[in-house]
Amino acid sequence: MAKPIGILGGTFDPVHHGHLRLAIECIERLALAEVRLIPLRMPPHRKPPQAAPEHRLAMLKLATETASNLVVDDSELQRPGISYTIDTVSALRKKSGRIPLCLLLGTDAFNMLHTWHRWQSLLDHVHFVIAERPGVVCKPENAELNTVLDKHSARDASILHTKENGSIFRVQIPWLDISATRIRDMLRMGHNPSFLLPDAVIEYIRTHRLYADT
Repeated sequence: MAKPIGILGGTFDPVHHGHLRLAIECIERLALAEVRLIPLRMPPHRKPPQAAPEHRLAMLKLATETASNLVVDDSELQRPGISYTIDTVSALRKKSGRIPLCLLLGTDAFNMLHTWHRWQSLLDHVHFVIAERPGVVCKPENAELNTVLDKHSARDASILHTKENGSIFRVQIPWLDISATRIRDMLRMGHNPSFLLPDAVIEYIRTHRLYADT
């Protein structure tokens, strides 16, 4: 069976080193073939992104241009309306055949999974990989989600390579405490965001005056 493909979605408004480091850590720790970075068009549970889709896509491409195993996927931007993860992973499953797919989630995202559209169907298409900060254990408050976690949890990462979908694997990964919200605030106030995101992305933001007047 081919190596698994990781899936990391988000607004990437803007993309920063926290996103990129998480993807690289998962590739190396779990022996993934690649991670697909998928910027969404319209989030279902939060305000619309501040930067336009074409800018967020351009920043992602700049951030990943030297990393061949980080692949920018604009499928959600091409799809009108609200971006639902179930639609994205269903489409990826059809394209990938029997290649294992791993949806990468932080603990906060996983703990709110029960609020996602058709969340119970996600494991029919992907594995969940929960990236936990050292010392932080994933403990959902929702009873149904806790049942799913108990039922599908796997102790060995090898299951991500031998099954196409259906398992939940937790991995402790050093976490860069970087916030896109904080970066936008810094840019709005004219502060220097160096070392929080790639230099090429900073230059793009300055060239296009993104986040300056919001």
